[in-house]
Amino acid sequence: MLVVVGTLIVLISVLGGYLLSHGQLLALWQPYELLIIGGGAAGAFLTANPAKIVKAAFQDMLGLLKGPAYRRQDYVDLLSLLYDIFSVMRKEGLLGLESHIEEPATSEVFSAYPRLLAEQNLIEFITDCLRLIVGGSMNPHELEQLLEVELETHQHEAEAPAMAVMKSADALPGFGIVAAVLGIVTTMSQLGGDTSKIGEHIAGALVGTFLGILLCYGFAGPLASAMENKVHEDGKAYECVKVALMANLRGYNPMVAVEFARKSLAGHARPSFLDLEGHLKGDRSGAGA
Repeated sequence: MLVVVGTLIVLISVLGGYLLSHGQLLALWQPYELLIIGGGAAGAFLTANPAKIVKAAFQDMLGLLKGPAYRRQDYVDLLSLLYDIFSVMRKEGLLGLESHIEEPATSEVFSAYPRLLAEQNLIEFITDCLRLIVGGSMNPHELEQLLEVELETHQHEAEAPAMAVMKSADALPGFGIVAAVLGIVTTMSQLGGDTSKIGEHIAGALVGTFLGILLCYGFAGPLASAMENKVHEDGKAYECVKVALMANLRGYNPMVAVEFARKSLAGHARPSFLDLEGHLKGDRSGAGA
């Protein structure tokens, strides 16, 4: 929602200031300049990026309207899920996890949290990590290195759409200059004619430069930054899982391992220790609902 509010503030501030200084709003309506800048930037964006990045970029833009993928209650559910998994490991041993990680959708542990179960990538990350613990002979240090590599790869892939939009944003002032130069070329062809027409062409050329800069720093650039920030925030769920798994693998009991994970969360999303403890020890039959 802040994306919409910020965009409106930019529009109102720029256009409002222009109108208050006795500017003519229709003078800024230059559809051909917009075609050159917008079409050029869109074409360059498609040329520079594979189809999956283009698709992901539009999905991430729409995702900004929904807010973060994981909210405080989702993190409470995630910590509760990890606690339940560690409790199974403690009571039944590593082999007791096999049925849960092979079929999460039918597992009593995972199915208690339908909201998290819908997050396929996160569930795959958890189950893949558990498979390494169950079937592997790696020590905690080796597993931690492997998980860091996986998280780095995941983060890089998730940031790719935002980086693509940012590069396109950086190109917008250049396309604004292209539109301005073409406007000047048109103006030069009008020399010796009606001076009012020459003035209109010069104004149109200047508007091209203005639009390129405004679209870059007022819209596309901030949009790319918002996409990147959302990726970082959503990635905290994976970091939380990693911290909990490593703490459990080093021998800490389920409650302490989950506390390690809770400490890794940002303050706005982190449940308090007492709230989480009460949730884990209380009735969680409706957890994840």
